[in-house]
Amino acid sequence: MYSSFYGFRAKPFQLKPDPNFFFGSKGHKRAMAYLEYGLSQGEGFIVITGEVGAGKTTLVRNLFRKLESEKIVAAQIVNTNLDSDDTLRMVAAAFGLPLPHGNSGKASVLIGLEQFFCQCDKQGKRALLVVDEAQNLSPRTVEELRMLSNFQTDDRPLLQTFLLGQPEFRKTLLSSDMQQLRQRVTASYHLGPMDPAETRSYIEHRLRTAGGGEDPSFDEDAFAAIHDYTGGIPRKINALCDRLLLMGYLEKLHNFGSSEVSEVIRDIQHEFDLSVASLPIAGMSDEGKTVTDPECAEAVQRFEEMAARVANLEESVVSLMGLVKQILTLADVNKRLR
Repeated sequence: MYSSFYGFRAKPFQLKPDPNFFFGSKGHKRAMAYLEYGLSQGEGFIVITGEVGAGKTTLVRNLFRKLESEKIVAAQIVNTNLDSDDTLRMVAAAFGLPLPHGNSGKASVLIGLEQFFCQCDKQGKRALLVVDEAQNLSPRTVEELRMLSNFQTDDRPLLQTFLLGQPEFRKTLLSSDMQQLRQRVTASYHLGPMDPAETRSYIEHRLRTAGGGEDPSFDEDAFAAIHDYTGGIPRKINALCDRLLLMGYLEKLHNFGSSEVSEVIRDIQHEFDLSVASLPIAGMSDEGKTVTDPECAEAVQRFEEMAARVANLEESVVSLMGLVKQILTLADVNKRLR
């Protein structure tokens, strides 16, 4: 495993969002300021958008670490590709409410949520709902979430909501039937990519956080090549650097330049080309039906997940090979001692 080879305490470029590795770029600091401002207001909706892999989920998990549990009860939902009634059930479940059995409908869920919010208020706490992947919400579901903000006492609301989504969620907000929701948005921010200097600082930050020192080192042209390929998107940087360090372990490298980065990029692109070759021609399915953008995005997401699994498998195989070599070496030593 490259973690032991380079002396890391943890894997520096894992794809899973980890608040311990939170990096405060200019954009991420500003987005965090908007979230903290929203918390201080205690009402309305805060909207944060950004490209896939921009770091929205890590941002929220970092916020959760700062929350005062004695004052705020927070819940998060990430499965938003549901109808409005199921989304309400997901909200209830996220707050730990038991779901009604039998034929109990939406009214029972709403009553349970209102009672829970009122109980939080009596205990001096506020309820905070974080909705991830908000771009998947239908207009009707968004309206149901807006209606939850109507739960309030005589002088304050009982629920505050943060909506996190990809850029297309802004189109939903700008539609004519979202006027009432827009009036309740207290702050909105779009989280953009990192610039070249931030990309370098991000990589160095994650290496330090993982316990690394000067090994491995990166040349200036390596940082530039990484930014050019990833566009400054954190998840893409993680995926590329993870493969780069794996190659470094296999080839016993302690320094990376643009040539090593380019080699890994070619490998990734080759794997992607092989995967895309099995997909339908752009815009058409095998049956001649139009392939929509969400279907293409889903296919790309499946490929990214597959690439991550392959990388993990490669690392496991490398680790196993190392153990086998150690066993063979010990066996050879014992044989000589005899």
